[in-house]
Amino acid sequence: MKKALVVDWLDKYGGAEKVIQALEACIGFTEIHSLVNIMNKSELDKMFPKKQQISTGFLQKFGTKFRFLYPFFFRAVKQIKISKDVRLIVSSSHSVAKGVQKSNPQQVHISYFQAPNSNYIWQDAPLYFKQAYPLIKWILPILRKWDFKDAQNPDFIICNSKFVQNWVKVNYKREATVIYPPVNLKSFPLKAEKQDFYVIAGRLATIKRFDLVVEAFNKNGKKLVVIGDGEELHQLRKMTVSENIRFLGFQNTDILSEYLQNAKAFIQMGVEGFGIAAIEAQSCGTPVLCFEKGGITETVIGNKTALFFTEQSVKALNNCIEQFEKLHWNYQEIHQHAQQFSEENFKKNILDFVHLRFK
Repeated sequence: MKKALVVDWLDKYGGAEKVIQALEACIGFTEIHSLVNIMNKSELDKMFPKKQQISTGFLQKFGTKFRFLYPFFFRAVKQIKISKDVRLIVSSSHSVAKGVQKSNPQQVHISYFQAPNSNYIWQDAPLYFKQAYPLIKWILPILRKWDFKDAQNPDFIICNSKFVQNWVKVNYKREATVIYPPVNLKSFPLKAEKQDFYVIAGRLATIKRFDLVVEAFNKNGKKLVVIGDGEELHQLRKMTVSENIRFLGFQNTDILSEYLQNAKAFIQMGVEGFGIAAIEAQSCGTPVLCFEKGGITETVIGNKTALFFTEQSVKALNNCIEQFEKLHWNYQEIHQHAQQFSEENFKKNILDFVHLRFK
């Protein structure tokens, strides 16, 4: 049976790309389509070891500037040509991939939602566009209408958390199934001896609110390690006023694991659909300090594997850190909690879901 994979774009290796890698490993795609592919070859080979050709469209020629052409994404995804003899289409969507169209009415389209799709035109628009929001808000109802229409395309939607599942029901009026993403737990072993620093890791994007974390550590003077790359890196470095904050850029799994094992705690300030890095930290026995909203509320246990703060602010985070440092943590219990989010569970659940649709 021929199978096609459609993704929004391929640029940097992060949580969504780890899910795509697991989908390729358990399904094995005949053809792969992406609006844009500017990813490092070594990372592509890790995701797609069979080295399939990746088809792209007209947005490819814009390189790293492609995001500025977001309104054209809706047209670009409809220009993707799925081979007529493909039977299964899987879209990995955090933006518009779900809008891909069938080339044969007998095809089954399953879309895996990595996050609330195109959240920069929905509830998070003021955060993304900041001062420009008043200038562009007039076009948002049009973009939302297009996005809503494309969300009706998939035969089935799988969400990476109950948080995203509810978001889909509210904004797209669709029912969805929840299958939690895979985490390579073997690469993140338990370590019970912690060092005196905190860590944040992930794609350096606006929604992660790493700016608030950096500002908090500018004030508290404690050691913070920032791991990751993205469009916010320059701004975060610019706002750093103390030598207690270190930026390591993108790091491979071994280095990331080393820092997560040794960190006093992992911090998540943003609202995410799931948050793989928080699971990786817990697998290392490392507690999580997190804003109590989003998929994170499904993957940690308050006062056992994590400590919540209820406001996205510098003051709330620093108060949480102060409280955290007075508590005792059972690193073995934290590690054990993370084991339910294994790659094996994800692959089994995905394959069971697919097989049921072809009985």
